[in-house]
Amino acid sequence: MIESKQAKDGLIAAVDIGGTKIAVGMIDDNGSVHSRVEGPTDPDRGYPIALDRLTGMLREAAGIAECEIAGIGIGSTGPVDPLTGKFGNVNFFPSWEGENPVRDLEHRFRVSAAIENDADAAALGEAVWGAGKNKRRLIYVTVGTGIGAGLVFDGELYRGVDQAHPEIGHHMVDSSGPPCSCGFHGCWESVAAGPAMVAWFRAHRPAEYPGFETLTAKRICELARAGDELARQAVEREAQYLGLGLANLITLFAPDAIVLGGSVMKSSDLFLPGIRKLIGQCCQYVPWERTELALASLGDDANLIGAARVWYHRFRSKGNSRA
Repeated sequence: MIESKQAKDGLIAAVDIGGTKIAVGMIDDNGSVHSRVEGPTDPDRGYPIALDRLTGMLREAAGIAECEIAGIGIGSTGPVDPLTGKFGNVNFFPSWEGENPVRDLEHRFRVSAAIENDADAAALGEAVWGAGKNKRRLIYVTVGTGIGAGLVFDGELYRGVDQAHPEIGHHMVDSSGPPCSCGFHGCWESVAAGPAMVAWFRAHRPAEYPGFETLTAKRICELARAGDELARQAVEREAQYLGLGLANLITLFAPDAIVLGGSVMKSSDLFLPGIRKLIGQCCQYVPWERTELALASLGDDANLIGAARVWYHRFRSKGNSRA
């Protein structure tokens, strides 16, 4: 996905802020990545240190791409306020609440900047440069450590009251399910994200089952492919819960497409047959067969490319066919 280094007048700097790492890169108006730099988030060291490190990473990325920074797009684990640019109470870095990376990066680089929740950012990227291109009603769902979603309808992000990002990963799919970090029980995230697969597997494994100390959702999928019966049951359960959540989205919104991304969906072939079967059973009152289930096409750079798209969407989307 990363192109060869070449001289350019100016590209958009993309910033992807996650709970454990920050990635930055330089992205052109076709969604191509010209450089990429990563580093740990280290939230416990405080926001000022993170801002200084981020500034250095952006300058390094621009140097690698041999270009000027023409604007900065930011995608961050949420909640974030897209209008003010401030962090909300993000559970991965609660001490950063109220800090404003949009204001601070604009001041340091003298360019415009914009921020969105990372799922919304990835949704924008897939809607314009990826698997959701030319779809009027698109829902992007990422399934990994958590479950996030972004809705892009007629080219615009769907926002709730006070410009809030809808937390679709926290709608209930099983009232008897486990407690969730949000305080509810049986949220989609609590039963279908990667850690939920691992938790179920640990709870049901025989005492003598080997290798469970370092178990991951990826490893469970590998075991299922190898014929492990418990892993196969975990995959079936995962497909069931993913299917329930997706069926709810189809019934509620009847979208043209749902694009699926995230680390768990790298094993999508194990889940999609069960997902499609359940959707066909649950969505009889809407034309569910017209909703395309597609896999995210921007790969491991999806969040980074989406962060760049945040800037294009905010500052260039009106009246510019290339953006």
